[in-house]
Amino acid sequence: MLSLRLTRGAHPAVLCRRLLVTCAAGGVGFLLLSALAYAVAHPAGGRAALLRLAWCAVPLAATVQLAMAVTRADPAGRPGSGLDVAGLGPGRMPVLAAVSTALAGLLGSGLSLLCFLHLRGDISEVLPYHGVAADVLPAGRLPLAAAVTLLALVPLAAAVGSALTLRRPPAGANRAPQPLPAPDSLDLADAARAEPPVPLPAGLPWGTALTTAGIALSAYAGDDRPRAAADGWLPIGGTLGGVAPGVVGGWLLIASGIVLAAPGLVHVCGLLLAAGRPRAVRLLAGRGLQEESRRVGRPLGALCAAVAASLAALSLDGLRQFGPLGVLGTGIVLVCSLASVATAADEARAARRPATALLRRLGAPRGMLRRAALLRLAVLLVVFVPLTWLSAQLIALPADG
Repeated sequence: MLSLRLTRGAHPAVLCRRLLVTCAAGGVGFLLLSALAYAVAHPAGGRAALLRLAWCAVPLAATVQLAMAVTRADPAGRPGSGLDVAGLGPGRMPVLAAVSTALAGLLGSGLSLLCFLHLRGDISEVLPYHGVAADVLPAGRLPLAAAVTLLALVPLAAAVGSALTLRRPPAGANRAPQPLPAPDSLDLADAARAEPPVPLPAGLPWGTALTTAGIALSAYAGDDRPRAAADGWLPIGGTLGGVAPGVVGGWLLIASGIVLAAPGLVHVCGLLLAAGRPRAVRLLAGRGLQEESRRVGRPLGALCAAVAASLAALSLDGLRQFGPLGVLGTGIVLVCSLASVATAADEARAARRPATALLRRLGAPRGMLRRAALLRLAVLLVVFVPLTWLSAQLIALPADG
């Protein structure tokens, strides 16, 4: 009941994020039901049905990442939000977040079931678009236990991820704050240098190693063209449908390496910006990137990997081999990744408000703070746009060679 009251009285931006989680959970539920319907309609094609179900894990992971980002950015889950008075301390907040996320996921799963049955032509003959996807969605009676289990998978995974998110301390929470000098004896550059240096995230070398291993594995497996054409691991046709298992494994390693190395890349960008004796704008931008590297890096790396995979798929086969369900899964991954980045950026802006208020008291003009924000954005674009293009070329090379 408390979760429903908090949801009803939440800020419109929070409600929009929860609604986006509901839509993403509904889309994943629709894909899971489609994979189940394919397995029921093709009892002899066990391997193909298993692959269709396994590749639903990619949009499922993107949905869980979005749910975790939404939970972190929820003002009700932050310390000092007023829920301590109601007896909801740090120990009970993860439970409340898990319940709220599970409710959003269950709503999406229920809507996906209704939408699936309606588009297949099983129910609601009065409503429009009745049976419009009957030629795409396989016919047959769905096993009740299997359908309920698959539909409960998305809310359960999102709820567990949300609970674990609040159990872990936020980025930079373990760093002891340093006392600042008095405002009348402090200029803007001193205010930016007063904070202790942020340690470099530990994932950069591991992410680089994973990406290198993925490139090597996909290149080695891509040389075996005859076996690759007969033993594809993607449930689609065309060039992508004939790639070898080793190539697919290499792609997964490349994507995992990019996600793991992204916080370190953001931190290194901040170090380079603040190197030497920078002026106030460059120093603020550099220190801001270092502070936000752990919070924004992982979602930014996931978006980079998702866009790179989409560009590689478009360059190989275009949209003609994807089909409606493939387009739906790709859209879920891209939208969830982009929304996770936007949510993490909003969370970082909320975390910067005390420092921004201090700079304003010291006389920092708003134009300087805007220039620092634009400089951070420009540096991230300069680094991650070429990285996305290069990753797309490396992903497409073994399948196209």
